[in-house]
Amino acid sequence: MSVHRSLGVGFLEAVYQEALEKEFKLIKIPYLREQKLEINYKGTALDTFYKADFICFKSVIVELKALPYITSKEESQVINYLKASSIKRALLLNFGARSLQYKRFVYGNYKPETLE
Repeated sequence: MSVHRSLGVGFLEAVYQEALEKEFKLIKIPYLREQKLEINYKGTALDTFYKADFICFKSVIVELKALPYITSKEESQVINYLKASSIKRALLLNFGARSLQYKRFVYGNYKPETLE
C-alpha cells in the first residue's frame, strides 16, 4: 500500500516492481525477483516457463499489474503460476486502479478471495 500511496496510478508495471522491491528491502521481507517457474508435461520440463514477479518468504507468489482493473485473464495467469510451482499461495496486486486492488489465491481454490 505504501508504494501505491507514494506513486499513485499511471506508471508502468516495471516502476511499481522496482519500488516494491525497495520496499521489501526496507521492511526486510525475503524475496526472489522474476523467479522462473518451470512447467512440466508428463514428467518432463518444457522449454517454456513462467516468470513470477516476486516470490516472498519462499511461499507466496506476488504478481503485479498496472491495469485499470483486474480481469479473469490476470487471475488465470496467477492460477497457472501456482499450478506450475510447488507454491500454494499468491497475491495479485493491481497498481493501475485509483485504489490498490489485491486478490489472494490459494492453490485449489479457483475463486480468488477478495481482500478489499
